[in-house]
Amino acid sequence: MIGFEGAVALMGRFPALAGVDLMVSAGERVLLQGPNGAGKTSLLRAVAGLLPVVAGTAEVLGQDLRADRRGVRRHIGMLGHDNHLYADLWVRDHMRFRAAAVGADAQEVARAMELVELPSRLWRVPTRRLSAGQRRRVALAALLVRRPRLWLLDEPHAGLDARGRDVLDNLLLEASSAGATVVFASHEVERAQAVADRVVDLGGGRVVGDRRVA
Repeated sequence: MIGFEGAVALMGRFPALAGVDLMVSAGERVLLQGPNGAGKTSLLRAVAGLLPVVAGTAEVLGQDLRADRRGVRRHIGMLGHDNHLYADLWVRDHMRFRAAAVGADAQEVARAMELVELPSRLWRVPTRRLSAGQRRRVALAALLVRRPRLWLLDEPHAGLDARGRDVLDNLLLEASSAGATVVFASHEVERAQAVADRVVDLGGGRVVGDRRVA
């Protein structure tokens, strides 16, 4: 699923990843931990093919990222700090646009909105008028319609209320049970470790710890 060996990725001239060794199998739920600047976001972006790996080995879903960074993206659902919503589109139209890009139908859109518990009364509201938590739910619904084999999430609980965080946790567990792989970064240690089955610690752009969660 993910195979990084001695992976080095540059952001400008700065080594955002300084020789990462990481193997992740299908169905795992891996939590990335570490202080700010440890390389968590950079690792997620490298796995998604958004940050070039310039040395070492980097394979995702059987694809050599050093040869082709774009080929894996259709199989990946990524949620970062930015929800990447179109501010002036109604929620319904935003979801239709996202669904059309991946060949999802109206039933899949409706199901995704149901799973994230976004009320139908908000479907005809521009995303800019939603609360932070509601926007996060729309972004999660957009991820769901992609039917990703690999979920990559950076502080996914940010902006969500208590119920929204529970909904997200359930989605991660269900995705893993269905065979998807989940890799996420979070500072909310207690909640995140309750979801993860493995914790990978990063520091200085390298993996400095790797352990199973009891």
